[in-house]
Amino acid sequence: MDIRLGNGFDVHRFEPGDTVTLCGIGIPFDRGLQGHSDADVGMHALTDAIYGALAQGDIGQHFPPSDPQWKGAASDIFLRHAVELAQSMGLVPSNVDVTLICEAPKIGPHATAMRNRLAGIMGMDVARVSVKATTSERLGFTGRGEGIAAIATATLVSA
Repeated sequence: MDIRLGNGFDVHRFEPGDTVTLCGIGIPFDRGLQGHSDADVGMHALTDAIYGALAQGDIGQHFPPSDPQWKGAASDIFLRHAVELAQSMGLVPSNVDVTLICEAPKIGPHATAMRNRLAGIMGMDVARVSVKATTSERLGFTGRGEGIAAIATATLVSA
């Protein structure tokens, strides 16, 4: 059996707005996240984790921010591409884990919806999808409320 592990990391700064999109779920908030696409930091980290497990670069190589067609794009496009690439290589996600790093918004009330959304996009059992959050104890840019970071791990196995 072929087992592969990848990790991903992403960061987006806050900008004026009224919603942040995290792991495919829009959360009402007093700011938005700045990015070329929808700035879904959780989904971007997860997408990079899958590309990493495949040794196929990163999200920027597959969807260059310099390409205007990706301006404002929904990040599920990127995640679906990574999963389809894995399948074309004879692999499927076995489990994934996403950690969102921020002081706010609160993630707990939305974690189940996020898990369900990611599981649906990837065609996985929700029991194999983890979404959780932590703060940085008011240290660094996330602690000062300047943005959100995410780290993700993906395990891929032979299909």
